[in-house]
Amino acid sequence: MDEIATDLCVIGAGSGGLSVAAGAVQMGARVVLIEKDRMGGDCLNTGCVPSKALIKAARIAQSVRRAGRFGVDGHEPAIDLDALRRHVHGTIAEIAPHDSVERFEKLGCTVIKAEARFLDRERIEAGGRTVRAKRFVLATGSKPAVPKIPGLAGLPYLTNESVFDLASLPSHLLVIGGGPIGIELAQAFRHLGSRVTVIEAATILAKDDPELVEVLRRRLVADGIDLRERTKVTAAVRAGNGISLTLGDGGTIDGSDLLVAVGRAPDLASLALDKAWVAWTDKGIEVDRRLRTSNPRVFAVGDAVGDRQFTHWASYHAGVVIKNALFRLPAKVDLALCPWVTYASPEIAQVGLTEEQARKAGHDASVLRAPFAENDRARTEADKDGLVKAVVTRKGRILGCGIVGAEAGELIQVWELAIRKRLKIGAIAEMVAPYPTRGEASKRAAGSFYTPMIFGERTKKIVRFLLGFAR
Repeated sequence: MDEIATDLCVIGAGSGGLSVAAGAVQMGARVVLIEKDRMGGDCLNTGCVPSKALIKAARIAQSVRRAGRFGVDGHEPAIDLDALRRHVHGTIAEIAPHDSVERFEKLGCTVIKAEARFLDRERIEAGGRTVRAKRFVLATGSKPAVPKIPGLAGLPYLTNESVFDLASLPSHLLVIGGGPIGIELAQAFRHLGSRVTVIEAATILAKDDPELVEVLRRRLVADGIDLRERTKVTAAVRAGNGISLTLGDGGTIDGSDLLVAVGRAPDLASLALDKAWVAWTDKGIEVDRRLRTSNPRVFAVGDAVGDRQFTHWASYHAGVVIKNALFRLPAKVDLALCPWVTYASPEIAQVGLTEEQARKAGHDASVLRAPFAENDRARTEADKDGLVKAVVTRKGRILGCGIVGAEAGELIQVWELAIRKRLKIGAIAEMVAPYPTRGEASKRAAGSFYTPMIFGERTKKIVRFLLGFAR
């Protein structure tokens, strides 16, 4: 069996693994990159890229329906599913060269397309070759989690890995799971013309600020989506050409297709981690804030850690690992810096602490709000749902921000930067926001921190006093 000696062995070619491999090899390290499936991982092939391409098409369809409010002929759009699939898969194909084997071999990586498993603390085997590395990075990503519902295993259900290949639009799509994946796809298929029912055991988007979620909940209901919150599915069976779900209250609901979207689970079973003395559970690989595992040679990033399963978070992890593994700098993960977005209509974006989290942490927090109903850009676009909601200390330190509304994912970025650079609320209040933009809502929310002081009685007394000397 051939043995390769290298500085860094990266297992998994998703966003986290590719970022580590590209950065390390261009900094002079010898890198072996191993991937058992498709380069680019879940994000490129079955996650972020295809879902956002589908969501864009669905939003356009909904815009056509609602065009009449702008004096434009609105009508029920015709959906060409073949053309839609070409758009989705064409987008993947356009991005794929950036993540390809060819690109990474040109960068200088040795790429092995095979399943990897540890032989001991210092070696792995993949495709009949042994790799001995000074450092390993586990970036194996995740796979769709499947709930233990009686009868489900024998049904042709969909996940985010198969839903983009549907041959026809579902007449009635049943969605188990009201998290980001479930809600995004549920609304997209509703906008494309499917009847949609979402069944969620708790409440939808339970990790987001409830005040923000309520804005989206109202829109989902207005779109015609049947939301069944605090409802469990106890059984699933075939019903003719469709599927029937039995609910916790004893009732049933029938649909043509079933999407299972209850989250994702780390993909670790084939790695033989015990042989490498790497501690792990069903929730992910155990790491410290420097992303080191129980084996000092081994780091883990992204979904394999089981923390926050976002593409951008895996890329952030990659930077932390490169600092530790190559430069031996004690870089640590800062959870406060992780923004996240649910790409529904309206979008929900958050960074830092929510109002509830801030109070539970003992902060004497103030909440600053600016509704889009008072924003002129939102008025011109007839899309006024939502608000900017910032959480700050009494001294103006920004603890977090949540935004629900159009383009919330773009607007949250200035708040992430402010938190990262430890800026106070005055930095956002003083920025000059172009008019008319939705960004003015962030400035307005920040400025409301000073409203009681600027327009209070003390200020009025000072102004009257100073004007007394005016000539």
